[in-house]
Amino acid sequence: MAGKLYIVPTPVGNLGDMTPRAIEVLQAVNVILAEDTRTSGVLMKHFGITTPMRSHHKWNEHDSVHGVMQLLQAGNTVALVSDAGTPGISDPGFMLSRECRRCGIEVETLPGATAFVPALVNSGLPCERFVFEGFLPVKKGRATRLQQLQAEERTMLFYESPQRLVKTLQQLAETFGSDREASVVREISKLHNTTHHGTLAQLLQEFTATAPRGEIVLVVAGAEPKTAQKVDKYARFKQKQSNNNQINIENEDN
Repeated sequence: MAGKLYIVPTPVGNLGDMTPRAIEVLQAVNVILAEDTRTSGVLMKHFGITTPMRSHHKWNEHDSVHGVMQLLQAGNTVALVSDAGTPGISDPGFMLSRECRRCGIEVETLPGATAFVPALVNSGLPCERFVFEGFLPVKKGRATRLQQLQAEERTMLFYESPQRLVKTLQQLAETFGSDREASVVREISKLHNTTHHGTLAQLLQEFTATAPRGEIVLVVAGAEPKTAQKVDKYARFKQKQSNNNQINIENEDN
């Protein structure tokens, strides 16, 4: 009988955000796959979880997937965690989940912490429709991707490092317009959690003057919808009728 893969979110900052069910699953499975066993080791120790851990991260996942599938096909239960948040969201997870689907292995993802959701709601920008972009390309393809998003009308979310935030704000202002509303959310659920609102120009000025720190979610308002042009489906008929009337008037004058 095949095993089962559990994808388990872990806190993005405050350990109090760990759910009882997540702890229960991590205690019960045969193996935990961790993005960084040292980082996850702190979490496991805090909650008294002694399940064996193995490394599974973006640098080894191509090689790691085969061995994990052997474990699952042998009937073992496996949990996947990342350093913070939900695996698969800008973290390893997709490749393993896809392989499980291909091989008929059951996958269950627990609900839990994801950084962009509280950042979106906290931003005060429209959140009924949004686009999650994760990390923008660092170099190649970055400008092209921003140009593609220029006319996006939904609220956009980006993950960004503090070292690249100022550059990203500058590029966004140049591409989207400096008056586009945005929000920079730092250190979600941690002690120094802050949210900064303003236009891209204002945020650029603020973080140029004071270098940002910590993990960052950047929320940017969508473009203003283009005014829909009302199409008169009878326009051609009306024009033709008008032309005929004009011809008739000219004939009468003659």
